[in-house]
Amino acid sequence: MTRFTIASFNVKNLIGPDKEYYEFQSYTPEEYAWKEDWLADQLLSMDADIVCFQEIFEEEALRAVIEETNARATELNAATIPDKSKRYHRKVIFRKLAVEPYDNAALAFAPNAADQGEPGKRRPGVAILSRLGFVGAPEVIQDLPEPLEIPFQPLRGLDAGDAGHYTIRRLSRPILKARVPVGDTVVTVFNCHLKSKLGEHITPPGADYAPEEDLTRYDPVGRALGSLRAALRRMAEAWVLRREIVAELHAGNPVMVLGDFNDGEHAVSSEIISGEVPFRNYQWMLRHDAEHYGDRYSEEEHEQITGDVEAMRLHSAEKLFTRQSLRDVVYTTAFGGIYESIDQIYMSRHFIDGDAAQIGRMEYYSVFNDHITDGSHAEAPYNKLASDHGQIIAHMRLNAGRED
Repeated sequence: MTRFTIASFNVKNLIGPDKEYYEFQSYTPEEYAWKEDWLADQLLSMDADIVCFQEIFEEEALRAVIEETNARATELNAATIPDKSKRYHRKVIFRKLAVEPYDNAALAFAPNAADQGEPGKRRPGVAILSRLGFVGAPEVIQDLPEPLEIPFQPLRGLDAGDAGHYTIRRLSRPILKARVPVGDTVVTVFNCHLKSKLGEHITPPGADYAPEEDLTRYDPVGRALGSLRAALRRMAEAWVLRREIVAELHAGNPVMVLGDFNDGEHAVSSEIISGEVPFRNYQWMLRHDAEHYGDRYSEEEHEQITGDVEAMRLHSAEKLFTRQSLRDVVYTTAFGGIYESIDQIYMSRHFIDGDAAQIGRMEYYSVFNDHITDGSHAEAPYNKLASDHGQIIAHMRLNAGRED
């Protein structure tokens, strides 16, 4: 069998010192040194074979974190792993204690197409670090070859021209798609960072800011409209990702989707990505072409529909873990006293026990969230330099491939 670990890590605005990424926001050299130190320690502790990073403004800053992690891994191994002159060097415990550096790992970085390098108006990208390398060149999905136009169904009694539509031409952040060789298998990995819940407010021509941004003149209706725009964009981006996932599944490829979804597992955007859950019994449902009350799907059609839906469905690693462990508290973010999971790892049926297409399974799921605070923790002023997201790791095992 072959084992591997795969993780999602939102690093929170990684950029070098004295560089203004958002308006009036930058790191002093001391703050950047603190952040790099924390990120390297966290990456060392995670020790994941594949890491999907979000909020990367500069590839150089990420490489500096990786180099620092490598140095610490080498130093740690030298201190804890006995050399061959020791009779006990072959003991299993030392294999477990060893940390593998990323010296020979492959790194793919997808800069944001909207990032022009202008101070205060930077836009973050994503990256994938893989000890297992890549098959072919990773693909960046952000500027759409054809605009995505989403027409709305006219309400009953209205003309089709009154229904309206929503169009996007560019995703707010890139999706990075990579094929990773694991043993004798190639897994398609998607790393995404969907539009946040932060409202999209429109600045009128000639104005310095959107009226809704002036909190001294609080506009609840206008701010709600900004939230609506953000939600529409997030769901449209989720559909673009879903289209890519389905293409891979139709090709028979195992798929794993990681990243900052900016929504919980049961949000509409997350359900768009994961796909539908099959109805329990389609024989209860009226057929799409029903002509009378008893015109319902047959038993054979129920089996066919269920199989078709299941084949295109993704499964939440967090949900699989909580179901297996009877644990019901997992969170990756906290704000205003609300703790929730918006960072996700989804996997295709190829990793689900009992599925006819199964090639492996998830053995364990780790969450690094001790640093998460909603502002009430004593270390909160310093935690702003760390990440405001927890890191999640899926521990996977494939049934085929080289022996451990």
